[in-house]
Amino acid sequence: MQTNFLSQQFNAGFLAENSTACPANATICDGTSCVLPEDNFNQTLSVVLSTVLTIMLALVMFSMGCNVELKNFLGHIKRPWGIFVGFLCQFGIMPLTAFLLSLAFNVLPIQAVVVLIMGCCPGGTASNVIAYWVDGDMDLSISMTTCSTLLAMGMMPLSLFIYTKMWTDSDAIVLPYDSIGISLVALVIPVSFGIFVNHKWPKKAKIILKVGSIVGAVLIVIIAVVGGILYKGSWIISPKLWIIGTIFPAAGYILGFFLARLAGLSWHRCRTVSLETGMQNTQLCSTIVQLSFTPEQLELMFTFPLIYSIFQLLFALLILAGYRLYRRHRVQTKTNVEKTEQKEDSKSNAKINGGFVSDEMK
Repeated sequence: MQTNFLSQQFNAGFLAENSTACPANATICDGTSCVLPEDNFNQTLSVVLSTVLTIMLALVMFSMGCNVELKNFLGHIKRPWGIFVGFLCQFGIMPLTAFLLSLAFNVLPIQAVVVLIMGCCPGGTASNVIAYWVDGDMDLSISMTTCSTLLAMGMMPLSLFIYTKMWTDSDAIVLPYDSIGISLVALVIPVSFGIFVNHKWPKKAKIILKVGSIVGAVLIVIIAVVGGILYKGSWIISPKLWIIGTIFPAAGYILGFFLARLAGLSWHRCRTVSLETGMQNTQLCSTIVQLSFTPEQLELMFTFPLIYSIFQLLFALLILAGYRLYRRHRVQTKTNVEKTEQKEDSKSNAKINGGFVSDEMK
């Protein structure tokens, strides 16, 4: 009796594993032909990440605003030479570089369009966090981010109209002005509060700034890692897009730095302009791509914004590490020079005063 029962259990399990019945979540089922509900994982994840990203970056930008002096910030607005250089980099160098890379690698038209969209997106707020860590001009960084996001309302359609003519009709690209507007609000309001706190309570502002800078750096890494792991986009895309995703941010950093230097900006402002140029708003690019193209088209280039995001972060960390090493070496060299000068002064004083010279000074 027990043997028959076990045999029945085995047969039931075997039939269940090898059954041709449709899955329980199928919406239409006809024998072995099933229609499953549409997988909205990417869309849901995008909404969740966008919401969390907006809230957390708003808090980070509040802390960044605590490092902004109102007088200096208004000075950049009144004498916008640095902002103008950043404008040329953001809406001049980046779209042109995207266009030239697309031509050089001869990518598909739909892939060329997404590369151009990435080149036209304004700089993201992550550049402000990295600019703080490389001792950049925070007043210039935040004013550049604000102005580029505002000017993107008009410059993005213009740039896409100019550069996408040979591949597609620019009217087919849907620009989410609401997302751009939200990004602008999420930037301006927290920074304004931060500037106010810095003006009223400068000591507390320094504490908020230190905490916010660390949280911001950690947040940038977490977003990149989570996006890379959870997005169900097809990673099997053209190797050409991987190469472009590597070269593009590096070209933005380098060209932005050299253009700023040619414009006569100081070294710390050159670092700021470089970061504002190379670091793009990849989340905005992903939103535009999802709104503008069909699922079949998305398979060819959906993950390019994520590829760009990974490499722009990687190069930014390399810039940060290089600057920190340079700064440490410079401090050590300066300290050694000061010690040498002190020894020489002590020797000369000893000779003048007829004193003795210790072994440490010889």
